[in-house]
Order: sequence, then structure tokens, then C-alpha cells
Amino acid sequence: MAEATTTPKAKSKPMTAAFEMPKFEMPKFDIPKVEMPAAFREFAERGVAQAKDTYEKMKAAAEEATDVLETTYSTATKGASDYGLKVIETARVNTNAAFDFASELITAKSLSEVIELSSAHARKQFEALSAQSKELGALAQKVATDTAEPIKSGMNKAFSKVA
Repeated sequence: MAEATTTPKAKSKPMTAAFEMPKFEMPKFDIPKVEMPAAFREFAERGVAQAKDTYEKMKAAAEEATDVLETTYSTATKGASDYGLKVIETARVNTNAAFDFASELITAKSLSEVIELSSAHARKQFEALSAQSKELGALAQKVATDTAEPIKSGMNKAFSKVA
């Protein structure tokens, strides 16, 4: 058997080594120190102080406005809840009246008694619905007033501080 002899291959340079960028340093420039005029420095300092003061006022106004809105939302939520409960109570009263009317109709013995019961029920329901509508209207107006007033006064107060 004959042995094959292999000669080691010479290592070649990678392709990137042939295209290497030359290294260089950025020149350093000395920045001359320029003295600011005193008037300009005072003007800048007053501007910064005024900006800080305005920021503090706006921050306080925003915090106060947030408090007013939180109070208003809780008032509106309570008012909406009260209104919803009143509507449910009204529906319950009207439903009970309808069932009472139906039970009276069942016990009626003549057509004239049915007509008499019907007209009495219609009159009672008209009066009840009138009263319920007035109550719900008054409650809705109270909720709207109670909700709007804190917004109006609180926002005026908060933004008058900024002005």
C-alpha cells in the first residue's frame, strides 16, 4: 500500500483583513472660554426663576383641578345611583298597581264594574305618573346642579391662582 503524502496548505488571510480602514484620531480643538455678559446671565437667571414659579403654579392648579374632578365624579356617581334607585322604586310601585288592578278585574261581576274599575285605575295611574315624573325631574335637576357647581367654582378658583 502506498501512503499518500499531503502537504500542509498555507493559511490565507481572511478577506476582511485586506480591506481594513486606516485608523486615525480626531483632532482635539480647545474651546475658548467665553465670559457671559452679566446682563445676559441675569436675564437667563430671571427666566429660569420665572419658569420654575410658573411651573409650580400650574402644578398646584392641576392638582386642585384633579381634586375637584374626583369630588365631582363621586357626587355624580352618588346622584346617578339615587336616580336609578328612584326609577326602580317607581317601577315597583307601578307594577304593584298593575297587579292590584288585574286582581280587581278578576273579581268584577259585571261589565259596568269593569269599566268603573278601569277608569278609577287610569285616573290613579295618571296622578301617580304625574307625581313620579315631577319627583324624577326634580331629582335629575338636583343631581345636575350638585355635579356642575363644584366643577364651576373649583375650576374658577384653580385657574384664578395661575393668572
